[in-house]
Amino acid sequence: MLSTFNFADIFEALADALPDKDAALCGETRLSFAALDARATRLANAWKAQGIQRGDHIGLLLYNSVEFLEGMLAALKLRAVPINVNYRYVAAELAYLFDNADMVGLVYEGELSAEVAGALAQRPIAHVLRVRGDDGPGDDYEATLAGGGAERDFEARSSDDMFIVYTGGTTGMPRGVMWRHVDLLFAGLQGGVPGGEPAEEPSDIIDMAVSNVEVEGEMTILPAPPLIHGNASFSTWIAWFTGGKVCLLEGRSFDAAACCALIGPEMVSVISIVGDAMGRPLADALAAAEYDVDPLLVVQSAGAVLSGSVRHQLQTLLPDAMIMNNFGSSESGHQGAAFYDDDEGEEAKPQWLMKDNVTVIDEAFKPIEPGSGAVGRLARSGHLPLGYYKDAEKTAATFVEFGGKRWVIPGDMATVEDDGTITFLGRGSVCINTGGEKVYPEEVEDALKAHPAVFDTLVVGTPHDRWGQRVEAVVTLREGHDATTEALTAFARTRVAGYKVPRRFHVVPEIVRHPSGKPDYAWAKKTALGEE
Repeated sequence: MLSTFNFADIFEALADALPDKDAALCGETRLSFAALDARATRLANAWKAQGIQRGDHIGLLLYNSVEFLEGMLAALKLRAVPINVNYRYVAAELAYLFDNADMVGLVYEGELSAEVAGALAQRPIAHVLRVRGDDGPGDDYEATLAGGGAERDFEARSSDDMFIVYTGGTTGMPRGVMWRHVDLLFAGLQGGVPGGEPAEEPSDIIDMAVSNVEVEGEMTILPAPPLIHGNASFSTWIAWFTGGKVCLLEGRSFDAAACCALIGPEMVSVISIVGDAMGRPLADALAAAEYDVDPLLVVQSAGAVLSGSVRHQLQTLLPDAMIMNNFGSSESGHQGAAFYDDDEGEEAKPQWLMKDNVTVIDEAFKPIEPGSGAVGRLARSGHLPLGYYKDAEKTAATFVEFGGKRWVIPGDMATVEDDGTITFLGRGSVCINTGGEKVYPEEVEDALKAHPAVFDTLVVGTPHDRWGQRVEAVVTLREGHDATTEALTAFARTRVAGYKVPRRFHVVPEIVRHPSGKPDYAWAKKTALGEE
């Protein structure tokens, strides 16, 4: 009898209830629930024999692959904690994360052996496995997995077991967000029953998954970001909790054409992306060739806002699909979703209705008055993380108590309309203060991306003697297009107030973003200052 809201327990129950149902596809590799569970069990037993145990941290430094899924599941089976590791980090950054996360185990992509060797020289890890490569530190992954036992001989698990998501956001060094399984389930995974009422008992999740398969057949979610990003990891669990399949894109980078080509053959129902960094290429790919998109029901963006122009372009190309923005973070889980009417163009704002556990507060932790025009910080209560791993100061600043409840305030800025609708403005940490006026980069970026010549852009503030900060834009133009500073300035003035219009434009071959698709504002600022 399933008695805990523990991810490993739930997955094992799903594997028993739906053994032959596809659970994962990546490239040429397709695994059923039973096959994926069996491989993860063998890996867990191999680690168990090496001494890995409850509470130990195991890094996953991998591209999208079934090995990532197996490593995550194997760690959870042991009540250990999987740690997502950015595969674009150099040796020094890896060494920092190995140490900060107190890793005792690591599974890494063989192609990254040089950087891993450099990092391990600075901060050794006891148990290292190498995937897809003959040379480099550690033991062979497949050989180790094959040597593990097949029995689920593990200690009883708990709803309070840990799931840590390392997030760097848009600025700063990465921090580990500590979630109990039960809190992440209800805050970030729609209560284990996506589209329905949150589960009251763990068995509700299994019952709903079996019902979904019997009634609706194939259900596939394609998370476009790498699994090292919380968005993709959460989407994977949502797919499984519906009895569905997670369909992964191979490799280091997002391939929009490959994504589109999978929709028809794999009956992809939902594609999860991160803002315009994936939304724009996806729209261009759909416009450039014919694909079978009939199974596609939803394209959702999380982790970065899908701009109005890109959202409208996708809606035009996918008239029968729902194009939506999800709002939340690794620290808050799901905060809201913005839906759009068919007749809403690219001017539609990212808005959603306020709920009891989501509000907008001022600096004194008082709710913003609806319709006042005041700008405040988004706050969420209910199921929340315990805090940041080994960072008590940042935990105290982000997780606060007021009104008799504990709240998370991750730094997103918003205002509240007359009807209680929340309008998202942007991340406060990158807000630009120019002459006392606040400018949210996302709003200006949204305006510029509507220009037919602009493919991508990031907006930053640079030091200015008189105004404090000056608004500047780093821009990538579409192939075969050109745009002068004067033309971009004139266009921006038709969409945002004068003080928000960039004073300088820097045209570059490519906008640098994090692997998750989130903007790299540190890079953009250096570029604007001529330091890159």
